[in-house]
Amino acid sequence: MKKIKYTQWALVLALAFCLSGNAQTAKTFTGKKGKLTEQQLLRWSHLDLATDSIPGMSVDKMYAELIKDKKGNKVIVGIIDSGVDIEHEDLKSVLWTNKKEIAGNGIDDDKNGYIDDVHGWNFLGNDLHETLEMTRIVKKGDDGSATYKQAKAAYDKKYAEAMQGKQQVDFIINVDKVVQKHLQKEVYTLDEVKAISTTAPELTNAKAVMTQILANAGGNFKDQIEEYRKYVYDQLNYNLNLELDGRKVVGDNPEDIKNIKYGNNIVFGPDKEEALHGTHVAGIVAQSRNNNLGGDGIANNVEIMTIRAVPDGDEYDKDIALAIRYAVDNGAKVINGSFGKSFSPHKQWVYDAIKYAEKKDVLFVHAAGNDGLNIDLAENANFPNDSDDNKIEFASNVITVGALNYNYGEEVIAGFSNYGAFNVDVFAPGEEIYATIPNNKYKYLQGTSMASPNVAGVAAMIRSYFPKLSAKQVKQILMSSGTPLPSKVVVGEKKELKNATEVGKSAAMVNAYNAYKMAEQLSKNPKAKMTIQG
Repeated sequence: MKKIKYTQWALVLALAFCLSGNAQTAKTFTGKKGKLTEQQLLRWSHLDLATDSIPGMSVDKMYAELIKDKKGNKVIVGIIDSGVDIEHEDLKSVLWTNKKEIAGNGIDDDKNGYIDDVHGWNFLGNDLHETLEMTRIVKKGDDGSATYKQAKAAYDKKYAEAMQGKQQVDFIINVDKVVQKHLQKEVYTLDEVKAISTTAPELTNAKAVMTQILANAGGNFKDQIEEYRKYVYDQLNYNLNLELDGRKVVGDNPEDIKNIKYGNNIVFGPDKEEALHGTHVAGIVAQSRNNNLGGDGIANNVEIMTIRAVPDGDEYDKDIALAIRYAVDNGAKVINGSFGKSFSPHKQWVYDAIKYAEKKDVLFVHAAGNDGLNIDLAENANFPNDSDDNKIEFASNVITVGALNYNYGEEVIAGFSNYGAFNVDVFAPGEEIYATIPNNKYKYLQGTSMASPNVAGVAAMIRSYFPKLSAKQVKQILMSSGTPLPSKVVVGEKKELKNATEVGKSAAMVNAYNAYKMAEQLSKNPKAKMTIQG
């Protein structure tokens, strides 16, 4: 699973560590000034740029002005992810149920190879933590290939970064303990730290460091440092651990695509809390609307099919290929893939599955990735994709999504979001998105992982109300009807200023209201031509 890079927090830590003495022409829009209100932040992805000065997808406007009492068809959305808490109060009513399967009888009633797959399938079984693909390649040994050399270089760099992160986070935790001991309290404020009067070297140093930390991170720094600590330690203990064999508990050979009989039907996995990512993604698409619980999903007429295939680490190509085929064979018309990785040894298996989905008229919505890089460059590839040469797309049913933040202007693209004039089709809200997490809870999360289901939700709405439109047409509509990005945008960690046409194929932000209207027009006039923004 592709995680958000904690670059900003790492910079804060690094600064504190140093203190210790250690090393297009379009309509002009005006963005909202100042902070969003709590209510605006809760549903900013649903708001309208023209009306609210917030670069949402005009979802509320679509419902209020275009749909109202109209009735659409049910659309199944496949969520290929870390698992979904299907018992969540805000998701129970939108679950897909396999009517051909009799729950709990231990028999493969529909003879599809998966026993009791009532709400989907778990291709990972009891596997929770996995290595990155680069780690697996390095573990196999030097075979003299260019792939091995690239993987080894990437692994060495990532391992060094993780070790540096560990050193920093361990240092901050120890400094925190020094301040706690002096103040005789676990939780303290910036003013309390500033008020410390001491000549003791250790406490003086701790005061300077914690003053810097609290000034940058705010009062919730303990939550932030714990999140960062977990990220760093998970990298070292699991993702970059050359000794780890997470696949062992699955009892499956990931090199054998012919064997599909593995996994189980427990779609949230062995630890429901570890299904946080997938539960959040599912909620963005379809958490129940207008029920006074949590947030609202984008789509109101969908069923969520859960397919667990993304561990804490990189997904296996085999699992993704079979997950796509499972979703297609069981009626999904939209599949969301909020995952990605830099190496894909069996990418052809996934390509073949994508082509199978195309043949069956299924749209695959995929997250662009969170490295803040131009994925048009071969060295920054994000798999799976829909082109093997960055020149020609081999399938027409894949739409790749970059992430936006809620501040419209040159910096509207989230700093972590990947971009690319060829490989990124559209952008959608992906920063501070409020949705479901396990055990009837809700949380703000960010990433292109959040932008992708926002688009999947809009796509599902179009397929619900205009079922005769093909997956290819829906993709074209989403790209053609979007709100244009500002002509110049800042991208990546280096904050490079680029033309909008350099960062995305459509140079546009998905707009549900416009997409619905264009779909309506195209349904009335199937021969109408669409021009992609940009």
